[in-house]
Amino acid sequence: MSARVDLNSDVGESFGRWQLGDDDAVLEVVSSANVACGFHAGDPSTLARTCRSARENGVRIGAQVSYRDLAGFGRRFVDATQTELTDDVVYQIGGLQAIAHAAGSVVSYVKPHGALYNTAVHHEQHARAVVDAVAAVDPALPILGLPGSLLLEIAAQRGVRTVREAFADRAYQSDGTLVSRREPGAVLDDPELVAERVVRMITDGVVESIDGRDVRLDVDSVCLHGDSPGAVAMSIATRASLVAAGVEIVPFT
Repeated sequence: MSARVDLNSDVGESFGRWQLGDDDAVLEVVSSANVACGFHAGDPSTLARTCRSARENGVRIGAQVSYRDLAGFGRRFVDATQTELTDDVVYQIGGLQAIAHAAGSVVSYVKPHGALYNTAVHHEQHARAVVDAVAAVDPALPILGLPGSLLLEIAAQRGVRTVREAFADRAYQSDGTLVSRREPGAVLDDPELVAERVVRMITDGVVESIDGRDVRLDVDSVCLHGDSPGAVAMSIATRASLVAAGVEIVPFT
């Protein structure tokens, strides 16, 4: 039986006249789209266009939920209470559900963005807030997150499906967490290198950490950031290399 993996990307992150990335090109390559929900990026018209493009390309739509941090692109921790954060996530999922429905599609999963993603790896209250929100809106929605995180552990305890994610264009620590974007070498931009790393993630189940160690990964989906330098080239190279290695690209939903 051949290996299978989902490819996902963060999209819908433009705002008004400010454009970020080439969503249409990325959506021709990936199988799942993490669509911004307006709290870190994205305005209603941008999200509507993105959802229509995803539908036209047969790409699954996920709600990319965030801290309320538009100025910081969702990359700053927000000291919200568990109830406040739950309500914020419910609001974001519901808003994108309406936009996706109007575009002729549906929201198929939820993925935290930026600081919320990294915080939910170890912060129990904020991890529970995300899971509580998903369970309240639709407990059948899978949650995409980092393997070994509190977020996925709590989701599994609640009976919410978990999806383990790896990052194509991010450097890893030896404990399997991501290198902070503040550190040199945290973001990779060489399409050939990125493609080779992803093939090894899927076929061998390992990724080389920033200090040269092999880190074991169990992966259901690989993220290719839509705002990274050369995002389209990296997406194309990664998909081509996976297919050449006999890996089938399929959505996890």
